Amino acid sequence: MSMIEIEHLTKTFPGANAVTALDDVSLNIESGEIFGIIGLSGAGKSTLVRCMNLLERPTSGVVRVNGAELTGLADRNLRKARQSIGMIFQGFNLLMQRTALDNVCFPLELGGMSRSEARKKARPFLELVGLEDRENAYPTQLSGGQKQRVAIARTLVTDPKVILCDEATSALDPTTTQSILALLKELNEKLGVTVVVITHEMKVVEQICDRVAIIADSHIVEQGAVADVFHHPQTAAARQLITPKGAISEKSAIHGPLYRITFDGSTSDQPIVSGMVLASGAPVNIWYADTKDIDGKAHGQMLLELPKDQVLTQKMLAFLKSQQVTYEREEAEYYD
Repeated sequence: MSMIEIEHLTKTFPGANAVTALDDVSLNIESGEIFGIIGLSGAGKSTLVRCMNLLERPTSGVVRVNGAELTGLADRNLRKARQSIGMIFQGFNLLMQRTALDNVCFPLELGGMSRSEARKKARPFLELVGLEDRENAYPTQLSGGQKQRVAIARTLVTDPKVILCDEATSALDPTTTQSILALLKELNEKLGVTVVVITHEMKVVEQICDRVAIIADSHIVEQGAVADVFHHPQTAAARQLITPKGAISEKSAIHGPLYRITFDGSTSDQPIVSGMVLASGAPVNIWYADTKDIDGKAHGQMLLELPKDQVLTQKMLAFLKSQQVTYEREEAEYYD
């Protein structure tokens, strides 16, 4: 069942130098999944997530959330539909004069709930995010990770069907980022809430997302299961996010052909490279290597310079094929 459907969405910011931030974007996000939208700065990803709850109204196209066509609703009905869509921001957006508990209560009080009833409903959500002992702390007394947990509890207290995360971990240190991502995954599994993660970091997508869409130059250029996109990137934008430019210095001398090999989790514990070298009797140069955890399995990428001798290179490729390791030729110029 689809939770979010986006059809041919375009968003243009008018003016003397009009900017088209999104151009004919279509997406389908299933109920209960964690869906990642990744792209470099300026690609249009934040505009896209803000169009999902119509904080930005699309210039054209259709947005449906939980069966409701938001783009066709009058303001009053739109406000009601938005109650099923929570949003978590990079900057936390907490009210500094309110305690953690009162920040969680705030949307309930805005909806007309009494203070006592709001506090009664909010406490279990603070407990859910692990902050039951900090309910009386003010934002200035909380760490960045704790502030984001309060923001998550505030989002959950309205019982949303969807949580939109706009760079929710970008302002956090790596350890805190890991804990927040683990929390989002836990909440997804416990509550069945659909989570949309907007990020510029592939490691965020790899850790918690089921599927991913890559956005570049205002278009969705690639989408699919995270492991599929990681193993078989079809576009330059995907390659740049997975194996970044700068992996090879422009001053480096590349003599032999470059190949990118991918470990799919089934062979990542095997000595593939050393076996390939022994089988061919020739060394290789490793320019780049990275290992990631996807769905509990180790997946990896390596950029290897193979020998100039075509016979030796073919021996190495034959070995990789025999081990069912994916490989493809790369151009050195891309990585400069």
